[in-house]
Amino acid sequence: MRRSPDVSPRRLSDISPQLRQLKYLAVDEAIKEDLRWSRSVEDLSAPAGLSSIEERILRITGYYGYQPWAARCTREERPRDPPGPAEVQAPAGVEAGGKTSRPRWTCSRARLKKTLWGVAVVLCVCASWAGSTQLARLTFRTFDAPFTLTWFATNWNFLFFPLYYAGRVCKSTEKQSVKQRYRDCCGLFGENGLTLKVFFTKAAPFGVLWTLTNYLYLHAIKKINTTDVSVLFCCNKAFVFLLSWTVLRDRFMGVRIVAAILAIAGIVMMTYADGFHSHSVIGIALVVGSASMSALYKVLFKLLLGSAKFGEAALFLSILAVFNAVFVTCVPVVLYFTKVEHWSSFADIPWGNLCGFSLLLLTFNIVLNFGIAVTYPTLMSLGIVLSVPVNAVVDHYTSEIVFNGVRVIAIVIIGLGFLLLLLPEEWDVWLITLLTRLKVRKKEETAESGGDLSSGPQSRGRRARPSFAR
Repeated sequence: MRRSPDVSPRRLSDISPQLRQLKYLAVDEAIKEDLRWSRSVEDLSAPAGLSSIEERILRITGYYGYQPWAARCTREERPRDPPGPAEVQAPAGVEAGGKTSRPRWTCSRARLKKTLWGVAVVLCVCASWAGSTQLARLTFRTFDAPFTLTWFATNWNFLFFPLYYAGRVCKSTEKQSVKQRYRDCCGLFGENGLTLKVFFTKAAPFGVLWTLTNYLYLHAIKKINTTDVSVLFCCNKAFVFLLSWTVLRDRFMGVRIVAAILAIAGIVMMTYADGFHSHSVIGIALVVGSASMSALYKVLFKLLLGSAKFGEAALFLSILAVFNAVFVTCVPVVLYFTKVEHWSSFADIPWGNLCGFSLLLLTFNIVLNFGIAVTYPTLMSLGIVLSVPVNAVVDHYTSEIVFNGVRVIAIVIIGLGFLLLLLPEEWDVWLITLLTRLKVRKKEETAESGGDLSSGPQSRGRRARPSFAR
């Protein structure tokens, strides 16, 4: 019996046994001729007639969410003769032979492409972050000026908006001038755009936080090894959660509280690993301060400016470079003349190391801000934590670092806390759904194995039983 796909699978005969008598209704041929064109009765003697009556009743009563506009199965659409035994279609999910087919998990082409892009972005983030850290440590051997290096690298942020505009011109069919695109991206700062007041209230504070984050990170590289610096900086994820929970009133999640506790425990154990020496304590304090400034930068950006589009983010980072060039340039000059950061001559400055560090840091920020266009944000964050083992391998061969038990445990604890912070908000729902599917699949496999064992002897018994029919 053919039925429309939207009809409820439950029949009225299951609701009321009396309706089964419809199968035995006999209608006189004269009455059938008179009611041939009636909308209420259709060939009651045929199997399709019973389906027609049930559809009429369901249309009136509305049982099980029956939709009359979706159940339009006319006489012309029904087969004139019922299908033979060999033509009977198996129900959905059942293969030939009566075995239940398992649902197949398919990966769409778009999802596969996004995952492959994610792997490329993870490798790029890891390489640029670890490379900039190692190159900064190498630079400080001949050029001991962390603030000057911070100022020099921040000026390269001015390339963000020109690179974004060049990419948009090459990709988009809509042509806009630089001035028009600039006005569109200024919508991040409000209806009036970027005014002098907005510059000092919504851009200058972030310029200060940006400079402090990078300066404290680079200054810490002078005190402790790059492995400890990179793993301690991963604690900024925990600080972001704590600030978002208290300032932005984000959703409370117990697993992220556990991750924050693990981050704090890892900081304490990392301090204990070197025996509370002055250099190690100062270096750890500098990295924790850098991670705190980074977390404050992210939370304040979300609080004051909200979310930014790609063009708005590029313009904002270029504005930070303008602030750095106009208002922060005096600081390296003062440090040079006070001999806090002094070098003998400009010819001795390792310009190659400075430009290489700035280029790697610019690449890291570009991928981190614009990588979301091609992949998942979680994959991009994995690149930061993967830079820790890369720095550990480099430190093992280039420095005298000692990986004692306390340091290894601290690294593992902080890394575990970072990974816990990457879990989505609905991770518990996804976990319950996964466990439920696995349990259902296990039951289906058990039922299939039991059915095969029980059907085997019966089929052999039928074949072995002799026939006495003449």
